[in-house]
Amino acid sequence: MAMRDYSDEFKADAVALYESTPGATYKSIAADLGINRATLREWVLRDRERRGVTATPATAGETLARAGATASSADPDERIRQLEARVAELEASERKLATERDILRKAAKYFRRDELVISRFQFVDDHRATYEVKRLCEVLELNRSSYYKWLSGRQARAARQHRDRVLADKIREVHGESGGAYGSPRVTAELRDKGLPVNEKRVARVMRAFAITGIRLRRRVRTTVPDPAATLVPDLFQRDFTAPEPGRKYMGDITYLPLENGEFLYLATVLDCFSRRVVGWSIADHMRTDLVADALRMAARTRGALDGSLFHSDHGAQYGSRAFADLCIQLGVTRSMGAVGTSADNAACESFHASLKRETLQGAHDYGDATTCRRTVFTWLSRYNTRRRHSANGHLSPNEYERRHHADKLTLAA
Repeated sequence: MAMRDYSDEFKADAVALYESTPGATYKSIAADLGINRATLREWVLRDRERRGVTATPATAGETLARAGATASSADPDERIRQLEARVAELEASERKLATERDILRKAAKYFRRDELVISRFQFVDDHRATYEVKRLCEVLELNRSSYYKWLSGRQARAARQHRDRVLADKIREVHGESGGAYGSPRVTAELRDKGLPVNEKRVARVMRAFAITGIRLRRRVRTTVPDPAATLVPDLFQRDFTAPEPGRKYMGDITYLPLENGEFLYLATVLDCFSRRVVGWSIADHMRTDLVADALRMAARTRGALDGSLFHSDHGAQYGSRAFADLCIQLGVTRSMGAVGTSADNAACESFHASLKRETLQGAHDYGDATTCRRTVFTWLSRYNTRRRHSANGHLSPNEYERRHHADKLTLAA
């Protein structure tokens, strides 16, 4: 299901992604982009040859670093003694910090209403060697039988807390791999896929307890400007953004990408309604018809052909232009448009772009310069197809969802 013909824009972005990623390998970058490792290597070597670059500076630096590390081991015994002394110093400092942290935490919990009862029991247990339990319970207005019941459940609570900490570490790993984007449903699906049978409610509870959260949406900027002279195009979707198989129904939209100094880039995308796979996209510093036309041409290269398919969009002037209509006729695509001024008629694309900016900006106001913006969005779009789990696909990536669909069809045919 790889793209049959890659555009120069795609090749340049792939090379830039590889060259700008520290410690990158052809295998890892190619996996993110869904392309062959040898193909990526060929693009990179060809680009380096064009620029007259024969070797990466990192190789020489790593060699010098290894040489310096070897030369610094003149007296191993003395070095070991220094390290042991340093470790002892750090352990003592850590014990001191842990004690201070525990004291501050207990003092804070005592005045927190949501943990007031637990804090009182803990206070009694922490000070029972200094004061009588009876006296502590009287002062804190606690029932002694309730305290002893709490005390008997200490082992069970400790075991449960330990299990939660272990699960939290695994959740952080999955959450980090997603760029901080996954919520409890996708984290649960990822953990189950890795062989951990975990309940989504428990994942949500642990994420709340350990402050593992997603990213909030930002204010939207209007990118849909209707063309009053455009030919009327009917709504053939009627808000049905599903399809029985790949290649039947596509949808597209434009979104802004904020840069520093108040400037913008613009992204046009084409999504397959069956799997939500991004089959075409284009990034430019303008919103002319060429932007959406390039995205549709990429979709045609990705799928091989678009004959007999539907393409749905809003009433932006780019989609209503004569040039775009001619391109759709040339590619055998039937156009569909939602009602003017109604974002719900293109809700799936709106949601896709919201997710993209939420997960790439991660709370920032802009992407920085244009090069950083293009590289960041290019990386996310590629990983979206190959790795990102989608709720509409049963928490499978778009590529995997299509692969299983084709495998099921072959099984039924056999």
